[in-house]
Amino acid sequence: QLQASGGGLVQTGGSLRLSCAASGFTFDAYTIGWFRQAPGKARVDVSCINLSDSKTYYDDSVKGRFTMSSDNAKNTVYLQMNSLKPEDTAVYFCAAGPAPPPGRKARTNLDLCLFGMNYWGKGTQVTVSS
Repeated sequence: QLQASGGGLVQTGGSLRLSCAASGFTFDAYTIGWFRQAPGKARVDVSCINLSDSKTYYDDSVKGRFTMSSDNAKNTVYLQMNSLKPEDTAVYFCAAGPAPPPGRKARTNLDLCLFGMNYWGKGTQVTVSS
């Protein structure tokens, strides 16, 4: 199971930290990704962390502003979001899947990390006012 939290209302330029608490699977053998979906728009990949090696990957739209981290002792990953913009407004979801096997290829490292997401949490709303 996954539980996302930490959303809220913030002004442009502000910061929020989202949390995704995980249970029911071997934490450090998985990848956990963040996705977001704005009203009337398709879901978008945001970022991913491979918990087996702690490498992180980001969509270009959030690089340099968002940072993922993990606390393996708490089975929790975090998404620190800085310099927020109104276009970051969306429901944010976390999801988890087994770490990709060696040799698997994908279009990007982010795509590879997000391969095989099979646990999904409920979203948390992030609203950035202008």
